[in-house]
Amino acid sequence: MGNLLVRNAGLRVSVLLAAALPCFVARCQSVADPLAAARALAEQGKLAESKASIDDFLKRNPDSADAHFLMGYILFREHKPRESLAEYTAGAKFRRPSPEDLKVVASDYVFLDDFVDADKWFSQVVAESPNDAEAHYLLGRTQFNENDYRGAIASFERSIELHPKYVEAENNIGLAWRELSELDKAKAAFETAIQWQGTSPVDAQPFLNLGKLYDAQHQPDKAIMYLNRASQLAPTNPTVHEELSHVYAAQHDLPKAQSELEKAVSLAPDISSLHYQLGQIYRKQGLTAKAQQEFDLTSKLSGSHSSEKTPNPLSIRHPND
Repeated sequence: MGNLLVRNAGLRVSVLLAAALPCFVARCQSVADPLAAARALAEQGKLAESKASIDDFLKRNPDSADAHFLMGYILFREHKPRESLAEYTAGAKFRRPSPEDLKVVASDYVFLDDFVDADKWFSQVVAESPNDAEAHYLLGRTQFNENDYRGAIASFERSIELHPKYVEAENNIGLAWRELSELDKAKAAFETAIQWQGTSPVDAQPFLNLGKLYDAQHQPDKAIMYLNRASQLAPTNPTVHEELSHVYAAQHDLPKAQSELEKAVSLAPDISSLHYQLGQIYRKQGLTAKAQQEFDLTSKLSGSHSSEKTPNPLSIRHPND
């Protein structure tokens, strides 16, 4: 299968995965599976115990591809992509990984922001499993991060053909059209993703994205309506509160802008840009001392290299979280 060893060691960890992979350990197993106990522990989320069981097995069976692949999956679950890839490389010496194995391999590269290799392995997965809707979705997310927006749309559309009303895929079609400045098509996709959820929606992301789009088009009332719905569905998402604060600030409703930014800061206290925005809101209201406190925190956090990007938990999903 070629070399799976990790390259580009200095790359930051990505949060691209907007969809959880199917549980690696849930695939069909024979009654005589010697790794059944380790798989069961992994399925229960007992990763340390599973690793210990696999380690013990590998001491006695170092040439077991299944054991190396299962260890690679556990390490992926622990967000250790380099170590995970090393295990898949070791196992590949004895047997070619399955498409499900290769999904994890590709996702390891996603975590490393190595989208070229991620694309390579997701493309291999869809070639071997052309009816895997999730694989097409994950390939689309990788293509999106490679700025191949039209390729991403094609992958998302294929995933919807295989999995009708795939809300995440339709939402991502909207994101791709937005990047292509096709705003009417983006809006239609977000609206479709919302409609598909019916009267009891659970995915806040299309509401957030549609609200942001209306804000960019200077339609604050519609923006607030969708952002408030996103806030109801995902009250602990700092991005939603940050976006609401932008809309309220544009309307010169500084108390509401302040309230939303304070919520965002409480949820993501290490994001320097949020403190800076809150300081600006305080300063505009004449709250000089509070403003200075936020600016001081901004400098402190910036000096410690905090991320400037507000985390969006809606786009950070890992297997079995």
